[in-house]
Amino acid sequence: MPKPYLALFALLAFTLYTLFTLLTAEQSLLAFGRQLLSRPGTAQVLIDLYLLGAMACVWMYRDARAKGRGLAALWPYFLLTAVFVSIGPLLYIVIEGFARPRAVE
Repeated sequence: MPKPYLALFALLAFTLYTLFTLLTAEQSLLAFGRQLLSRPGTAQVLIDLYLLGAMACVWMYRDARAKGRGLAALWPYFLLTAVFVSIGPLLYIVIEGFARPRAVE
């Protein structure tokens, strides 16, 4: 199975962009979230995004359980997913992909 270089690129690019926007934003992340929830159209998009984040958390949980890992190892990923949605699953894919032992051919 190939290494997750595409996920690593997406993680780095999106994380850098997120840091840039957080440093240059005129309002806090919470204020921005409240503003998005104040309108039905943007609230629907935000709810949809967090439903996808919740599904990613379920996938990470099932994947970790299949590999014999407990829930405690997933809390950092769950917290990142709760705040930044895609950073948590991307980080999980990258770390699991590079930590996976190579199959002998």
